[in-house]
Amino acid sequence: MQGPDAIIVGAGPAGLACAMTMRKAGLAAVVLEKADTVGSAWRRHYDRLHLHSDRRHSGLPGMAMPESYPAYPSRAQMVDYLEAYAARFDIRPAFNTTVSNIRRDGAHWRAETAQGRVSAPVMVVATGIADAPYRPAWPGMDNYRGSIIHSSFYRNASPYAGKRMLVVGFGNSGGEIALDLAHAGIDVALAVRGPVQVLPRNLLGFPILSWAILYRRLPARLVDIINAPLLRLATGSIEKLGLQRAAKGPLQMVREDGRVPLIDVGTLARIRDGSIGIRGGIDRFTPDGVVFAGAREERFDAVILATGFRPDLRRLIPDMDGVFDAHGMPRVTGQATAAPGLYFCGHITSATGQLREIGIEAQRIAEDAKRYVAKLRQGGVG
Repeated sequence: MQGPDAIIVGAGPAGLACAMTMRKAGLAAVVLEKADTVGSAWRRHYDRLHLHSDRRHSGLPGMAMPESYPAYPSRAQMVDYLEAYAARFDIRPAFNTTVSNIRRDGAHWRAETAQGRVSAPVMVVATGIADAPYRPAWPGMDNYRGSIIHSSFYRNASPYAGKRMLVVGFGNSGGEIALDLAHAGIDVALAVRGPVQVLPRNLLGFPILSWAILYRRLPARLVDIINAPLLRLATGSIEKLGLQRAAKGPLQMVREDGRVPLIDVGTLARIRDGSIGIRGGIDRFTPDGVVFAGAREERFDAVILATGFRPDLRRLIPDMDGVFDAHGMPRVTGQATAAPGLYFCGHITSATGQLREIGIEAQRIAEDAKRYVAKLRQGGVG
């Protein structure tokens, strides 16, 4: 029996999109997923999460999000959408199948799993980043008597009632978790180490994502200069809130540094009314709290690290020259890599919306993979 044309690792949005586009391109693909459901990472996100990209720009190839969804769908609606997407296109992942290792095997790629080996000429890694939380270390952490968790383990404010909380990091997770705690009446502060950028979710009545799409072909620095007066008008002075505005504009931050500005869904208002405090970077922990840069010491009952994710895919795919950067992230995503037949989908931050970019990448990968498999069968590549 002939094996699959492609192996897709991961059954989140990127994996499902690639499975659909591969099938449309006439390729047989098998999807390997270590969890027992599609969209497992989305099921673990905090309860209040809504998409930062609007519904119109968040659907995967071949299936728009339902019109009944709000402009910015919730986490639960995203999960429902992914389940419906898999059902509509009859995508049946091999669940509870963890890929421990991927290697080149002649003209094919081989995925090692506990259930055995799977081989195909095309390999698509669509694992996302949510399984690699980054936890910085500070002096004194081992002696701290409170709890320290990464934001990926935060669900809602109920376990923290009556506690004094510190959220570390001013990205979207940090801003929204602090907002969630403030809404619950919990004493919360945000530790912000350096300069930041803040974007409104909507600008002049349009989703901020629409502006990024409109300007996508222009140099980032030029776009930031054009938009700066409007953005300052929309967000107000963040300097008066104890925040320092970054020298780089928001689009430059995304394109050059892979850093996503805070998309404000109410956090700034709660900082202004004092419900969320602003502190500087952490110098060290004490048994009862932290000392901030500048020697200010405060007590906190628990700390949530909204410090992002840092996956190192070299552990999954070792010995691949030219494929990964110094941190183990793919040099390119959504197109052919330095290793023939190997692709990554959805691994680079996009200013025009991660879900939108996943759909574009999935279509591009399927088209390239179709040509690659055809050449392989004709003996044109090795």
